[in-house]
Amino acid sequence: VQLQACEGGLVQAGGLRRLPCTASGRTFRMLAWFRQAPGKEREFVAAIIRIGGATYYADSVKGRFTISRDNAKNTVYLQMNSLKPEDTAVYYCAAPSRITTREGDYDYWGQGTQVTVSS
Repeated sequence: VQLQACEGGLVQAGGLRRLPCTASGRTFRMLAWFRQAPGKEREFVAAIIRIGGATYYADSVKGRFTISRDNAKNTVYLQMNSLKPEDTAVYYCAAPSRITTREGDYDYWGQGTQVTVSS
């Protein structure tokens, strides 16, 4: 089982970036994005349920980030708009053992992709 995330990079403040995450080896009821900024703990960003498409967002990204899915490709996308320097972090795709946004219940993690937002 693997979660493959990529396409981070350097973005100017106010810009946008879309991060894809493709799961291989199995399908998951839910997929999510977390992030870890330098010197900070990892935090929940957004999640989506495979069937029905219900979404969950951290308050810090509501209205700016959108999570979506393509079940046929077993892929979720994190569309990040109006990026701010404080969004700079390593972004991780992850899958939980149950429907939850609690980090401790996430069993599968991607390798992380760096997103840097310059001011």
